[in-house]
Amino acid sequence: MAPAVLEVAAGSAAKEFKKESATARLLGSAGIAELAIFHPVDTTAKRLMSHQGKIVSASVLNKVIFKNYAYASIGRKFTSLFPGLGYAAGYKVGQFWNMDSRKPKKILLTSMKILQRVYKYGGQPFARDFLALHYGNEFDNAFGKGTGKAILHATAGSLIGIGEIILLPLDVLKIKRQTNPAAFRGRGILRIVADEGMGLYRGAGWTAARNCPGSFALFGGSAFTKEYIYKLTDYNSATWLQNFIASIAGASASLIVSAPLDVIKTRIQNRNFENPKSGFKIVSSMMKKEGLSSFFKGLTPKLLMTGPKLVFSFWLAQTLIPAFGTIV
Repeated sequence: MAPAVLEVAAGSAAKEFKKESATARLLGSAGIAELAIFHPVDTTAKRLMSHQGKIVSASVLNKVIFKNYAYASIGRKFTSLFPGLGYAAGYKVGQFWNMDSRKPKKILLTSMKILQRVYKYGGQPFARDFLALHYGNEFDNAFGKGTGKAILHATAGSLIGIGEIILLPLDVLKIKRQTNPAAFRGRGILRIVADEGMGLYRGAGWTAARNCPGSFALFGGSAFTKEYIYKLTDYNSATWLQNFIASIAGASASLIVSAPLDVIKTRIQNRNFENPKSGFKIVSSMMKKEGLSSFFKGLTPKLLMTGPKLVFSFWLAQTLIPAFGTIV
């Protein structure tokens, strides 16, 4: 039986407790549609972030994005933007490719229930419940009712974002497949895991450092929009349009805030397995050779193209989770 909702004033952080079932939170999490539509954009952004040097012409840009297929047909160029799709599927919804087979086989990881979109969008309400139950009044006292509730949502998102590093190996494999396929050298997923072990968690600290403010901004931007633009006391009562606008605010803030650390994380993860490089060395090299603007490489395509991907999945989750909550 669900715990009783705390009897406190509307707008209080302590009232943000157990609004939908666990089943609704899992069913409402998005990922499949996002993966199918936006994976090429993600590949483009990752390759731009990984490029060490200045892009001074359209020819250089073409080579950076399409690599060995820079002068291939348009169709072949497009399909070259789908490397790592299997690992991305595992990262998004729970499946990846068995790379040991000539004909890749989709393997549904039924035992892995907590993966990126389900984990983040379905997990944040659980973190929110915990904070509301144990620290809701503290948030209200520190920031005031309304603001305290929005910051509680943001803090719950931040905590979930930090914990997301448990899924880092799948993200590492996806990024290497997108930007440095030579690192695989024909090895299958099981051989890579056996060979690299905890090396697949390389860059975990930088990933956590990126996810913490990024997820804070994502959930916080949405919460502040609902609180101060739409004056909602119950965020779950937002219409689909209100959720859409709130998702734009949260996604934009998240991408901008996390951009510099995302570039560092990507460069750590795209290197050959046997030739790792620390994040601090990468930062030093970027400052010397590329300047401050290098920390925002790939931000434009992320805002223009990856931004809609995040908006779409976040809007879908914010709309579906309360909807499922009314029936399950």
